[in-house]
Amino acid sequence: MKNLLLTAAVFSATLNAAEVTVLDKTHYPAGQFLAYTEFELSGEPLVEGLGLDLDVLDPNRANQPTAFDFMAGIGSYEYSEEAMYALNYQSTMGPHLVNGPLNKARGGKMEDLGKRLLEMAKAVGFPAGEIPLNMFPISLPYVSGSPEFLNKPDMTVVNTDEVEIVTAKGVEKKVQTVTPAYFRDYKTLAWDPATFDKSFSPATTGGILLKEVMWAQDFLGGMHVTATDEEVEAKSSKMNHDGKHSLGVSAADGFNGMILTELSLDKLLIMQDQMGFDGKTLGVKFGPDYDPAKQKIWFPAKVKVQEGKANGVNAIEELTVTDPASTLRDTWLMLWPVSELFAFSDQRTRNTAQNPAFLAVFDGAPFAAAPAVNTDDKTTNDVVGTDMFSVTSNMSHILFENLVALHFNSKAGTFVTRFADNNQGNDVDTYDASYVLVALSIFERSQDALPVGYAAAGDSAVNLATPQGKQALELITRQADFILNNLIGPNGLAFDSMELEGKIDKTQSLGTQFAVLRGLSTAFLATKNPKYRAEARKLYLAVEKQMYDEKLGTWATTPGQPTLYTPYTVAAVSGGLRDTIQQLRNQEGENDKALELQNLADRYVAWFRTVINGGMQLAEWLGDSGENRIKGSDSGDTDEDRVPQITAAGGKYGTAPVMAEKARVSVN
Repeated sequence: MKNLLLTAAVFSATLNAAEVTVLDKTHYPAGQFLAYTEFELSGEPLVEGLGLDLDVLDPNRANQPTAFDFMAGIGSYEYSEEAMYALNYQSTMGPHLVNGPLNKARGGKMEDLGKRLLEMAKAVGFPAGEIPLNMFPISLPYVSGSPEFLNKPDMTVVNTDEVEIVTAKGVEKKVQTVTPAYFRDYKTLAWDPATFDKSFSPATTGGILLKEVMWAQDFLGGMHVTATDEEVEAKSSKMNHDGKHSLGVSAADGFNGMILTELSLDKLLIMQDQMGFDGKTLGVKFGPDYDPAKQKIWFPAKVKVQEGKANGVNAIEELTVTDPASTLRDTWLMLWPVSELFAFSDQRTRNTAQNPAFLAVFDGAPFAAAPAVNTDDKTTNDVVGTDMFSVTSNMSHILFENLVALHFNSKAGTFVTRFADNNQGNDVDTYDASYVLVALSIFERSQDALPVGYAAAGDSAVNLATPQGKQALELITRQADFILNNLIGPNGLAFDSMELEGKIDKTQSLGTQFAVLRGLSTAFLATKNPKYRAEARKLYLAVEKQMYDEKLGTWATTPGQPTLYTPYTVAAVSGGLRDTIQQLRNQEGENDKALELQNLADRYVAWFRTVINGGMQLAEWLGDSGENRIKGSDSGDTDEDRVPQITAAGGKYGTAPVMAEKARVSVN
């Protein structure tokens, strides 16, 4: 790992050549949190898997121990966490958790939510006095909104410290840092509600749900010694009852894991109880016996929210369907996180490999346990429930059944993008056809009790080999084969889309190539068929040969021409490049220079510095990603990585630490 460092000369030339122009700052959680999930997986899990001791990473020492280690383990990883809190705790872009179904069942008042927060804090040994002030936890987020602040953030100094920093430009110095009030009091960090598209969509819900569950599994995947905050492995699901240990890998992480799990369950209950749609009526009920051959019920693509007020904050007053279709993107972007949550909360008696720390979270306190009929060896006796496992079991079932019934064209062997007016469309979007492979793989792994989350490439002593898992593997094979047989052009690159028995869109965009790399790598891991790995390696070599722009220092859809980036592009490049590093790089007997680990690491650093730090990441929070406020300095970028802190990120009062919705990347 110590050699994986982009040279200073190459770094300087890349920055001088590249220009990232933000065209749209609007925050759309659907694509942005897909991207931030890929960032998380391309962060600590990636570098740790390559042998790095994570303890050597320090956010205040840029590019150490190497540029690759730091860019992945700090930059990519921490941006993904910061953005989640900006939306979930600060933005106000959605109905408040106090008015959701979980709190309603407890009494529905603000004091009931307060008691719940204290209960969760106690479960993880987190001091109640350290809970951030004026949090605004939202359940389902709205489709979009501007991330610019409505008010001036409170800059009152509440703490000072002295730290030694090394900036991204290599400057080493000792500085006095100051902590502003907004760091722990979120009152002044709300976004402008006048900019919100007050609608729900499955992809929007799925995007942030995916982010929540990935971090929740990380935060609650172990326990800690309550007195010392030292992380320990959970030896049993009862270890937190011994008076010495608490839930969570640390008190602070455990508390965030608790809130994220609460938010996720609240979302799913709203989806289960209010979002079922049969083409005419919203709120149609469905259960574990759902059969689309008898009655089709799906989650519509867009539902307008008439916002009301209760407890002095946002609440859902009325819902109206504005786009009744089922879309493939909505479906896979829900199926992936719901499958992760199914595995996280899995209490099936046959799953003897479940993490005891996870079992402890869902043993009745702080989260309800599943009824015995939902955890026994049978599925025919399952019932609708309100606990996490019962809800995710019900939701994963309807999503998977609809994926097949509404979107899979069995004759062609591919998923199509849209189901509307009781008819299946004939458009195939290559990006979605590739990412559905990822969702199907996680669904299969969760059903068969194989590891998911950070360990989604790993094996287990337990494999339940369920009928649902077998069907998912068959679908993965058919979809991957369709991509290879129909969507790869003579030049070795993938086309963006096609119509069944019709024309092919000859556009070959950058995001599509990396989405296909992500999908084929997943198909290889799921099926163990080496064909998919071999074809993915060919695709990467074609990308290197035809899309690498020497002047830009990274890839472009057409070298020498501007490339349009969206969060979906970012997600695909992050995920596809990570899979290339982990699964496709040269092994014994393979010697393609472009697929050497050194080259791939250099490509990762150059792309992240050029595109993400160069403009796609609009701002960064203080602390964990290396940004500080320095006493006596008016710099808004103290770590010199070109990502400003939130108060220096444009807008009248600043901008939240999220991603741009659209940017142009070009050679200046």
